[in-house]
Amino acid sequence: MPTVGRMAQLTIRNLDDDVQAGLRVRAAQNHRSMEAEVRAILTLVVREASGPEENLAAWLRKRLKGLEGDVPVPRRSKGRAPPRFR
Repeated sequence: MPTVGRMAQLTIRNLDDDVQAGLRVRAAQNHRSMEAEVRAILTLVVREASGPEENLAAWLRKRLKGLEGDVPVPRRSKGRAPPRFR
């Protein structure tokens, strides 16, 4: 039975000293620990490889493609009168 909320661990061996030093500098520039920086880099790379996630604006553009021209804007009604308090 899988454990809910469990995260995987990863050990990286034989990392070049210059890569480790660059990672330390990058982590400091981003105000993160080296571990958090590695997580951020791996997450970014994996998400880019799987393709960009579609946001609402992109979805709307795709959905409304071909619907060009002016859209009539309905007149606004005056609305109801404000309530009266005694």
